[in-house]
Amino acid sequence: MAAVPEAASKTVTPTLLTSSGVSSWIAQGGEGGEGAAPAFQNKLTGTALLNALRQGGYIIFFRHGQTEIDYADQITAKMGYCNTQRMLSEVGWQQARTIGKAFQSLKIPVGQVYSSEYCRAWQTADLAFGTYQKRPGLNFAPAEEYTEAQIQEMRRGIMPLLTAVPPAKTNTIIVGHDDVFDAATGIYPEPQGAAYILKPSGNGSFEILARVLPDEWAKLGQ
Repeated sequence: MAAVPEAASKTVTPTLLTSSGVSSWIAQGGEGGEGAAPAFQNKLTGTALLNALRQGGYIIFFRHGQTEIDYADQITAKMGYCNTQRMLSEVGWQQARTIGKAFQSLKIPVGQVYSSEYCRAWQTADLAFGTYQKRPGLNFAPAEEYTEAQIQEMRRGIMPLLTAVPPAKTNTIIVGHDDVFDAATGIYPEPQGAAYILKPSGNGSFEILARVLPDEWAKLGQ
């Protein structure tokens, strides 16, 4: 996790909508920083969320599983060399396996699975879903203090995946990082292993409907 300039954190432009007192985000541009967005509130939960996911058509963004230690490795990390990067902890490995088992038992259809090139991301994807495609556009910008241009670069890298409508009756999985998701949505994804459920509109925007923690997936049908 790297610091986002304060000025950038004040220029978040996703439109906040309210429906029956429940907040949801429609991403229409802009960028954010940690703490830029208000506390996220789910619009879909439990059985309603599960039934929606079973129909397909959603983007499910996962922040990678828990790591052994949390520090910014964007500058020192070399892609393809896991020993230069933060690695999944045993808890992170178990989180990914738990998520994968829940998707299978709940019969949530999965289509494309994308991850960043960081080992903790593609390993989370592999452990949970058994497949993944690495996308450099999901990587961090190589800095600990981001410039406005770097924030925009991260946003441009992830937005095509967040706005792409999945093939019929499937959900697209994205496994990535906090700052990259934050740059596109103004929402800082906490904690590690958390997932956000997005519904792309087909016209370049999306609505964020829910956040699900690793141990909450198995409870959706209860």
